[in-house]
This record gives sequence, C-alpha cells and structure tokens, in this order.
Amino acid sequence: MCVCQTMEVGKYGKNATRSGDRGVLLEPFIHQVGGHSSMMRYDDHTVCKPLITREQRFYESLPPEMKEFTPEYKGVVSVCFEGDSDGYINLVAYPYVENEALEQDDMPERDQPRRKHSRRSLHRSSSGTEHKEEKPGLASDSTESIQEMKSPRVDLHIHSDVPFQMLDGNSGLSSEKISYNPWSLRCHKQQLSRMRSESKDRKLYKFLLLENVVHHFKLPCVLDLKMGTRQHGDDASEEKAARQMKKCEQSTSATLGVRVCGMQVYQLDTGHYLCRNKYYGRGLSIEGFRNALYQYLHNGIELRKDLFEPVLAKLRSLKAVLERQASYRFYSSSLLIIYDGKDSRAGMFVERRPEMRLKRVDSSLPESLQDGGSMEPSSSAQPKVDVRMIDFAHSTFKGFRDDPTVHDGPDMGYVFGLESLINIMEQMREENQ
Repeated sequence: MCVCQTMEVGKYGKNATRSGDRGVLLEPFIHQVGGHSSMMRYDDHTVCKPLITREQRFYESLPPEMKEFTPEYKGVVSVCFEGDSDGYINLVAYPYVENEALEQDDMPERDQPRRKHSRRSLHRSSSGTEHKEEKPGLASDSTESIQEMKSPRVDLHIHSDVPFQMLDGNSGLSSEKISYNPWSLRCHKQQLSRMRSESKDRKLYKFLLLENVVHHFKLPCVLDLKMGTRQHGDDASEEKAARQMKKCEQSTSATLGVRVCGMQVYQLDTGHYLCRNKYYGRGLSIEGFRNALYQYLHNGIELRKDLFEPVLAKLRSLKAVLERQASYRFYSSSLLIIYDGKDSRAGMFVERRPEMRLKRVDSSLPESLQDGGSMEPSSSAQPKVDVRMIDFAHSTFKGFRDDPTVHDGPDMGYVFGLESLINIMEQMREENQ
C-alpha cells in the first residue's frame, strides 16, 4: 500500500480532502487514441496525466491567444499508487500539498526505462473483453488481462456504451469488441507497470489536471496528429534525435509535416468506433494519409461534407495564431481534431432512409441514442468541432526556463503541417462537392 493511510477501495469522493481520508479514484480515459502517458479520468470535465515539469511550466506560460487551442490547465494533484486486498491496482488522487508529492524527472516518460510486466504477476482473461493486437515491436503487455489493473468494483465506471473495434494491419475488423479505445488500455497498463516497478520509497506522484476536451461530445470522433517536420527536443541525446529523425524521414512527417498518431471514428452503420494507432500512421504514404483523413470524416454511410468548413476555419485560425508566435517550437506536440458522431447529418440520413432505421440504427446505437427525435437535423446549425494542441514536454520559446537554444521566427515545421492538412482538406472538399 502507499504512504497514504489505508482506505477502502471504491469509496473515494470527488470532493474529498486528505484530512478526511478520502481521494478521487482515477479511471482510465477511454477515449485516448494516442500518446505515451496514460490519460486518466478525474471527473466528467477533467483528465490528468503524469506531470513533466517542462510541460507544466509551458501551460502556465501560454500566450492568451493560444489558450483557445489548448486544453485548460487546472493545476496539480498528488496521486497514490495502491493495491487492494484482492490484488487489484488503483490510482487515487488527492489535493496537492507542496513538498508532499515527489518531484517528477524532467525527462519524459518515453525516455525512461521501459519495464515489462512480470508474467508471474499477470493473469490471462477468458472474458473476451480485451482486444488482442499483434504489431511488430510491441511489448507482449498488449495481450495481458486488464483484470490485474482495476478492481471489478470500478469496472462499471470506465466503459463506453458504444463498443470499439481496432482495424488490423490488413484493414479488416477484429472480431473482438471492447469498451475502451485499445490504445487507452495499452497506455494505462504500461503506466501502472512503470509505477509498480518503482522503488518502494516512490509512492506519491504529481499529475497535471487538464480539461477533458471531448466532454461535451456525445460520440467523440478523435484524430490525433503528430505535427511538424522535427520531433526531438533541443535537449534530446544524439541517439534519440537520430531515432526521431528516422521516424520523420520514413513517414509523412517529412513530406507533409504531419502524420497520424491515432484515430477513433464512430460508424453509423454498425454503431461501433473504428480505431487506428500510431503504428498504422507511421507506415502511410501521402496518398495513405489522404485516405486516413477521408476515413476519419466518413461515418460508415457517407462522407461528412458538413465538417469541411468548420474544421478548415479552426485550422486556418490556429495557423494565423502560430505564425505570430516568434521563437516558439512545439517539438513532438500533437493536434487533436474532434467532432461528434451524433449530429444533424446522422439525423438527416435516418429521415431520408427510413427503411434503414431498424437495421442500421436501432440495432446498434445505445438506447439513449435510439430516439429518432433526438437526431432531428437542423437546417442552420453547423456541426460542433474542436481543434486542440496537446503534449508540450519538448516545447520551448525565448526565455523559457533559461533554455540555451533560442529559435528565430515561428515554428515553420508545425505551420507546414497545418498548411498540408488545410490543402488536403480543401482538395477533398472540391472533389466531393
């Protein structure tokens, strides 16, 4: 157990305080489609992730005009790594008290030693609730049971009513359907493995609290894009810089300034999310990237043409903002594009094709979405979309933390990625008018 006082699992309150021996039981964030750190759900509007000091300071130093395009920074919590009497692992958050939680290393998680699970401590599941994905170079932990990572008493709080399916390497569907984005599950298990492997005196961790940028979307469709032509930070070792440059050269990062890092898109015809991960994105050609973007904007029945203008408007606005940020560099930062799979065009399809309703909608959508009245189209309302920059562990600007390297002008690698994205979407819009 952790250095915190022992408490009964599953009874932590969301407005708890340390003095009251209560905390917030963290849950995996089921809509995480990319990244390395495990994103955890703190409450409906807030997620948290392991704190990296550089990223925290960057959020605290953001120019006002960039805040529209980044998650709201909400502070820091202390997180305790706990096990219950049944052997399940839990993370519990408490209000941060200065000097109580351990300072995190400045180096990002991806630079820390990777540790695999001890097979003696793992148990395979026969429940069929976990997705098994075979990918070259992946640790075997992607096939382990989630049962050792959470208590069954928490299970009902961390699943989606809409199942997820991962597209395999041959673009076919996996036969398994799970209640999490598979990448979310993978990151969560790796995070717990790392924390469990730490020495016994490292029991408190600092986590960043950030806005949950998908909280107002009923069926969030998320595209995670790694932006820029360079991914390594100024402080990267020669070995790491070489690895990152090779990844860029072998992917669309070099040719387009952007590559796919993850995706989930709701399919109206099946009622499932289709998911892609970063390994898929790394192997795409320019045409493959275009096809991936097309797939992200397709609901399984038709291309969501109504999304072009609002997404393009957001991208152009972000580009204008970044072009004014002299000396800023956003190395290894990602861009999230988000829209709702439940919207007016879905309603238009149901009304236009009533004979499909029983087959396509009632049998696949959750009960809460089966009411035809809730999907009525609106002739004037534009679909809700969002564009947010995330992951600033390698970001810098003039005067930031006394960084020795000072860059001139805006981050043209990132801007180039935005230009490529805008151009491809404009071409796609013209081709599908």
